[in-house]
Amino acid sequence: MKLRLALISLVVLAGTNRVYCSEPSQGADRPNIVFIFSDDHSIQTIGAYNARLSQFCREQGITPNIDRLAATGGLFVNSFCGNSLCSPSRASVLTGLHSHANGVMTLDQPIKAGLWTFPNSLRQAGYQTAVIGKWHLDKTIPEYADWQLLPGQGDYLNPVFISKSGREKHTGYVTDITTDLALDWLKLRDASRPFFLAIHHKAPHRNWVPPLRYATWLDDVAVPEPATLFDDYTNRASPARFQEMNIGKDMTMASDLKVGNTFAANPLYAARNADFAAKTPMGDDLTRWKYQQYLKDYLRCVKAVDDGVGRVLDALSSAGLEKNTIVIYSSDQGFYMGEHGWFDKRWIYEESLHMPFIIRWPGVVQAGTRFGPFVQNIDYAPTFMDMAGGQIPDGLHGRSIVPILRGETPADWRKSVYYHYYDDNGAHNVVKHYGVRTDRYTLAYYYTTEEWEMFDNEQDPEQLRSVYADSAYAKTLAELKIELGRLRRLYQDSDGTRD
Repeated sequence: MKLRLALISLVVLAGTNRVYCSEPSQGADRPNIVFIFSDDHSIQTIGAYNARLSQFCREQGITPNIDRLAATGGLFVNSFCGNSLCSPSRASVLTGLHSHANGVMTLDQPIKAGLWTFPNSLRQAGYQTAVIGKWHLDKTIPEYADWQLLPGQGDYLNPVFISKSGREKHTGYVTDITTDLALDWLKLRDASRPFFLAIHHKAPHRNWVPPLRYATWLDDVAVPEPATLFDDYTNRASPARFQEMNIGKDMTMASDLKVGNTFAANPLYAARNADFAAKTPMGDDLTRWKYQQYLKDYLRCVKAVDDGVGRVLDALSSAGLEKNTIVIYSSDQGFYMGEHGWFDKRWIYEESLHMPFIIRWPGVVQAGTRFGPFVQNIDYAPTFMDMAGGQIPDGLHGRSIVPILRGETPADWRKSVYYHYYDDNGAHNVVKHYGVRTDRYTLAYYYTTEEWEMFDNEQDPEQLRSVYADSAYAKTLAELKIELGRLRRLYQDSDGTRD
């Protein structure tokens, strides 16, 4: 009830937000936009990305519909977040601004009052707008015309959704219900106007509860282990050694892996509990056992998301909307699939820095395109406005990627991305840091411990050895520090200590 009242009160206040937008375009050919946004979906577990687990995913049929979207459209190889955490990433998507500028640096902060967000401007431009599913910005106005949202993290099974009408509990699996509600909205929309439909999935967020139909799927296969599953964190700055996101040490048996008396009779987990009781693994064997259970549950959740993507694509086709509808699949950040022995995100390291971005835009994006330019979640809001023919406000950190999609990458397009993580009081003891990622190098500064790291991602793609103190990289290091300083001045980020 408190959350319902809070959301209703926020809606009442919605009129106080500034709106920047052009006059609505009268063109009948303005595209519809469907934006499918999952939570914590790693590029490693998407077949189309050709990443560490992509071949396994293709072989097991884990993401055939997301792969279909990529095959009929394109994907961005270098798509990144600016702060690898759920609420901050979502705030950047809405505002086109990095965390320090939009106010959402950690999980429990609202977007700064008065900031522009794209849904209002889309409405002013004549678009119908709706968001269905996970919001994770409970102190921020959902400035869509229609919304049905999960409170907080939401539940995997029999979830509650909140709308302008109040709270309603649904029976079933959250990913399926989110898709159901989105397709219901699609059927009831005003067919004479273009629409923007955001479908935000809870999955595959921790604690990775799959639907019953996939309870035992993948039981008879082994998920390939990463070479760094037993990383000892040598040759790097100290923060990597003190994190609390290690699969063997920090992943819980009950909540994360569903092992114990509470789960032994559950049809989803009975076989797992019996297997654990029979093997009683310890040490490295326990880590390996945990890894398999974690990855399989995660992939089962991804499979359900992919089912939803397929349903949306089929519904658009059946309704005759396929040719004039842009479909985008993304996720709020990357995730660790056992690399460095980890689960979760937060770091500037590659696995959590990357975001998937897959787009089908008939007549614009050539099928099978793999885009190389650097994009970030700060680019989403101006891109949506550009697609809709609306006005992009001044002062955003992001830029529209529409020229890139049309094959016309601007000569002054960014050659590096800026990153800043703030939540060292968070659940996994990841130290505050900021840094820069270029086409070859990553430079990070942990300002709490006053330590630097630098990685040559071409020579060391697994990021196992910092070359910050290596004299052979002195010239490159100096150039990276200059670039980092330039980005901090460009975005006016003064938090932390020095460049």
